[in-house]
Amino acid sequence: MPWSNQSGGGGRGGGNGPWGQPPRGGGSGGGQQPPDLEELLRRSQDKLKQMMPGGGGSSGSLALLPLILVVAVGFWLYQSVYVVQPDEVGVELQFGKVKPDTNPPGMHFIFWPFETVEKPQVLKENQETIGVNRAPAGSQGNIMLASDQNLVDIKFTVNWKINDPIKYLFQIANQPDLVRVVSEAAMREYVAVTPAETVRTAGRTAGSLAVEDIIQNVLDSYDAGILVTSVNMEQALPPADVRDAFDEVVRAGQDRERFQQQAMEYSNKRLGDARGEASQIREAALGYRDRVIAEATGEAQRFDAVYEQYRLAPDVSRKRMYLETMEEVLSKSKKVIIDQGAGSGVVPYLPLPEVDQRRQQGVN
Repeated sequence: MPWSNQSGGGGRGGGNGPWGQPPRGGGSGGGQQPPDLEELLRRSQDKLKQMMPGGGGSSGSLALLPLILVVAVGFWLYQSVYVVQPDEVGVELQFGKVKPDTNPPGMHFIFWPFETVEKPQVLKENQETIGVNRAPAGSQGNIMLASDQNLVDIKFTVNWKINDPIKYLFQIANQPDLVRVVSEAAMREYVAVTPAETVRTAGRTAGSLAVEDIIQNVLDSYDAGILVTSVNMEQALPPADVRDAFDEVVRAGQDRERFQQQAMEYSNKRLGDARGEASQIREAALGYRDRVIAEATGEAQRFDAVYEQYRLAPDVSRKRMYLETMEEVLSKSKKVIIDQGAGSGVVPYLPLPEVDQRRQQGVN
């Protein structure tokens, strides 16, 4: 070893050690001894003085003193002046004791090293996810037992922030782990008194609010200085081994609702059509009634007018009525009546009815 080579015979200093001093407890068989600490410090100081300007004299030390003071003051100011960011507050400690007031965002000053500062982020919203994503390998996720002895695989998130920085810093340790443990315990407490079907379906919103209250109460009992802003139940499913069977039940329920909706739509359509037809028939009946009444009223008024004229000239009215009646009756007769004075030149066997019929067909 270099140690032993330097201390061997014939070397510089004879039997001295590697730093030039004789080993303690001399004499044969004394063995190797550690170097003298005071001698080592003295030699280090001598080397430092040689490195200083002026060969380590008093004038060199005095020339370097202002630089040392400037560096010391700059380092002290660097440690004493601190800046609080907009999302932080400054919590100062004097000799390890917390000051009651916190400092807002901005530049502040402390007497370091007698005072120190902590700057927790009070506006930052933290999130803890509890569920299958953080389950260890080979586990069944975040399985919880419901009140009806069924299992539920739950994943949920807890959002929280700091509302009392002093309590947050000095009342508890490992704050995120505490929030995680308390949140999982609170969720298990809620699931343990709730049926599994309610947890998976209609009870998600109510469950999130209930778990949020439980978490906040527990954290307040610890003086954790943490405010829970929200709890979101992202997943509430049956265990993976029986999930397909539950999914089949859910699909059957969805099919039932879809069929019921289709039947309701068909029923509403048929009912609407029937109501429309009934309204149409009713309106047609009312129109027919009004038309018949109007026609009857018109006929009665016309009869009254005719009667008034008949009452004024009964002979004329009788003759006119006779002529109109005979015209209507004879127009339907197939007989041909020929005046005696005009019939001298008519062929006796001329088929006048057939001629008249052909004439009428030609006109039509």
